[in-house]
Amino acid sequence: MTLLTTVFAAIISTVIWYKGAPDSKMQVGALCWMYWGASLMWFIDAVFEYAELGAEYFAPAPLEMLNDLYLGLSVVALGLIIWLIILLVKDPKGVVKAALFRKK
Repeated sequence: MTLLTTVFAAIISTVIWYKGAPDSKMQVGALCWMYWGASLMWFIDAVFEYAELGAEYFAPAPLEMLNDLYLGLSVVALGLIIWLIILLVKDPKGVVKAALFRKK
């Protein structure tokens, strides 16, 4: 489930990035790289786990699947948090700078 969750997040973020590709103001490319990196990590983990378990790998317990889903969603949420931090630091539209230096 972790692999599936991160692959879906990577595909969705890649489609969003591709729609606005020439204008990458929102730093969605960084989000794509994070999700594709996580997907690669989970894929390698799945290959090694399959090598260890064999056919049992395809019949996980429901509780194990739920734990994997929570872990996958946590990775997606952490990626979004890191992306927001990158976005706030780079401030491509100048919104943070304008809010900080607004005269009252």
